[in-house]
Amino acid sequence: MPRTLGGMSDAPQEDRRQQPKPPKQQMLKPATAADKLGVFLPATPESFRTGPISREELQAMQVDPPPWLTTLRREGPHPRSEVARRLGVSNSALARAGVSDSMTTAEIRALLNGDRPAWLVAEREKFAPGSGVVPGTAVGERPATRSPRGAHE
Repeated sequence: MPRTLGGMSDAPQEDRRQQPKPPKQQMLKPATAADKLGVFLPATPESFRTGPISREELQAMQVDPPPWLTTLRREGPHPRSEVARRLGVSNSALARAGVSDSMTTAEIRALLNGDRPAWLVAEREKFAPGSGVVPGTAVGERPATRSPRGAHE
């Protein structure tokens, strides 16, 4: 009988290593998917809002958008971030002005093409980079120019 050291032998042993798991499909919440698509979640179809959306489905919607997504992107209602981008202001400006969370394309055009409200004119001046307007005094904003070291006002 051949002698083995420490239980080792030349006989094949069973492979007990953990086997790789098949890749699991990543699912997104409807709110996350709507945010990535740039649409207002309450305006999406019920089928979109009720269940999770896979990353593959999301990518397919980005590449070849369904008719409802194309219409929603064109006509709205748009989420606050998109409203702010189209108006040329920040999200905070919309909050300061008391603007609702969503607006349609027609409502945005009416604000831009008609008599612009005073808040919109003022906020666009603040938000426009390189406009030469000194920024406001919102928390966290730095003054337009720095005073030299040691200079006291």
